[in-house]
Amino acid sequence: MTAPDHPRPVPGPPRPAAGPAAPAPAESAGPVPQPTGERFAGLAERPVADHVAVFEAEHDRLQRELSTIDQL
Repeated sequence: MTAPDHPRPVPGPPRPAAGPAAPAPAESAGPVPQPTGERFAGLAERPVADHVAVFEAEHDRLQRELSTIDQL
């Protein structure tokens, strides 16, 4: 194999984000969402049969949240 005649380009630093910074989210009247980590905390230590109930509860919560998206 021969040495290349021209050096290969090297990626530069990342580009700054375009436009102004996103505004802070407005205060909502609804409950503050729990971080996912807290809802699934200790799941690894629970029996697999218990996982179904946890995931079904999370699925129901997400469906409720998504059903309100058109109301914004």
